[in-house]
Amino acid sequence: MNKKKDVGTEAGEVSDVPSSSVSSTAAITVVAEKQATVPALVQPAIVHEPIPEDQQRELMKWILEEKRKLKPKDPEEKKRIDEEKAMLKQFIRAKSIPSL
Repeated sequence: MNKKKDVGTEAGEVSDVPSSSVSSTAAITVVAEKQATVPALVQPAIVHEPIPEDQQRELMKWILEEKRKLKPKDPEEKKRIDEEKAMLKQFIRAKSIPSL
């Protein structure tokens, strides 16, 4: 008695799904999944020239003017704004501005 499996292979028939195509399809799927999870390449950071101190002072003066225009909603917000304004005043009056 011949088994059904033996009969197909002895007659030279090719099975419906060859094992080599199954493994290559699985490999392609795995590679595609890995590529989908790899983050996009990040471009190097652009290094800008430092802003001159006089421009920094002008910017801080402008920020201070904008802070003065704000209307605080509660005492906590008023306190926070006052602290920020005091810090800006210190930076504006300082001989040199610290670099960030």
